[in-house]
Formats: sequence, C-alpha cells, structure tokens
Amino acid sequence: MFSHVMLGADDIEASKAFYDATLSALGGRAGTLDPKGRVFYMHKGGIFLLTKPINGQPASCGNGSTIGFAADSEEQVHAWHEAGLAHGGTAIEDPPGLREGAGMKLYLAYLRDPAGNKICAMHRPG
Repeated sequence: MFSHVMLGADDIEASKAFYDATLSALGGRAGTLDPKGRVFYMHKGGIFLLTKPINGQPASCGNGSTIGFAADSEEQVHAWHEAGLAHGGTAIEDPPGLREGAGMKLYLAYLRDPAGNKICAMHRPG
C-alpha cells in the first residue's frame, strides 16, 4: 500500500543519530545521506526518509499521527525503545509491553523522536 514514509526534521544530524540507533535495534542499517541532505533507510522492502521541509518552514509533527516500525520480537521492541531514549527520544504513553484489544495482542513501545514525531515499535506475538 505504501511506497515510503518521509518525516521532516530541522536537525538532520540529531534525527539521523536517533534513527540510526533505533532502526539498528530492529536489524536495519545506518541511514545514507544524499546530496540534497535527505537521509534514506531501506529495510525489508520498506523505505523511510528524513528531510528538512522543502518550503523552508520549520518541521512539525502531525497531531494524531503515529509511524509504526515492525519488530521481530519483544526483545527488539525493548532494544528499540532503549536506543531511542539514549539518542534524544522521549518516552510517551505506557511503558513498553503487551496491549490487548479488538481481539488482538500487540507488544508495543512509543517514543517521540528529536523532532517531536510520535513513533512506535510493534511486535505481533505468535
């Protein structure tokens, strides 16, 4: 359904350090900076990008928006959360753990990245 996800960030270096750490915890690699100053991450067929807004205005987070990253295990969810906290992220919502509802069980952790975007890591227990 999606071709890619791109988030705006005013401080590309801080955001790259944050996402290098959190996405590495999920098995990804460090992002690649292109000549336009955008950072590209590619993992398991997904593409995630960071960029300064092209209109020159400050980046802002989407109220009510969440970007979710897939984790292979509960341990990866915790590693992702810890890496994010260690690299400028802020813990939000409940601590990492199991959530149940609508007939589903999900293991989730939530953070705000250095630019204020709400993100989560999610594992679907088998």
